[in-house]
Amino acid sequence: MLRIAVAGASGRMGKTLIEAVHEHGDLTLGAASVLPGDAALGRDAGSSAGLPAVGVLAVADLAEVLADFDVLVDFTTPEATLRHLELCARAGKPLVIGTTGLTEAQKRFVAEAGSAAPIVFAPSMSVGVNLCYKLLDLAARVIGEESDIEIIEAHHRHKVDAPSGTALRMGEVVAAALGRDLHDCAVFGREGQTGARDRKTIGFSTIRGGEIVGDHTVMFATAGERIEITHKSQSRRHFADGALRAALWLRNKPCGVYSMMDVLGL
Repeated sequence: MLRIAVAGASGRMGKTLIEAVHEHGDLTLGAASVLPGDAALGRDAGSSAGLPAVGVLAVADLAEVLADFDVLVDFTTPEATLRHLELCARAGKPLVIGTTGLTEAQKRFVAEAGSAAPIVFAPSMSVGVNLCYKLLDLAARVIGEESDIEIIEAHHRHKVDAPSGTALRMGEVVAAALGRDLHDCAVFGREGQTGARDRKTIGFSTIRGGEIVGDHTVMFATAGERIEITHKSQSRRHFADGALRAALWLRNKPCGVYSMMDVLGL
């Protein structure tokens, strides 16, 4: 049984991960962490997630339970993720990172840590989203030069970064297929007298509201037709299932930074 540690165990994603581990035949919960002062601190992580007790008490510092897990799964904040990354790199522990909103400097830190531990780092752990990346690459190569390309994403009101990591990754995939740099061609929102649209740009629109788990659409609009590639998340469970698939895939992998495309063989 592969022993999984879940960071941010009292959050929405953390509870979903614990539930997914509990229902998986090849995994067991080895450790769980929460913020200092969290009501779940010191409590059974299974009970806090609405499950039967699993005998794993939530801690504030994963260093205290380093020997109790084989792979850490982290969907927390950039700052917490970097602390966990440093801990796992020192111990050579595999790490699955689903945290979004990392700066370029923080992403470089992840890349450097790959020399000391095997890491799967992806803006989305969803199998469907990663399949969309493959479809977007194909669409961009076939019709991208003749299209106005827009990316529209919607998430719940609690999400703190925008655009989403998945939307940005979709933009990177499309831009790379067209030989462009997303940093140079991205347009984030429009207001006022913007002038005619530049065909070489990739537009982003962001919606935040309610409890939307995550919707993404990439639109390729030409003079006579429009192609849209859309992914809609119905629950957080598929993100958890993808992350656990990545955790199992990491077993015995050499050090390095991998993507979900690697995990899925795409």
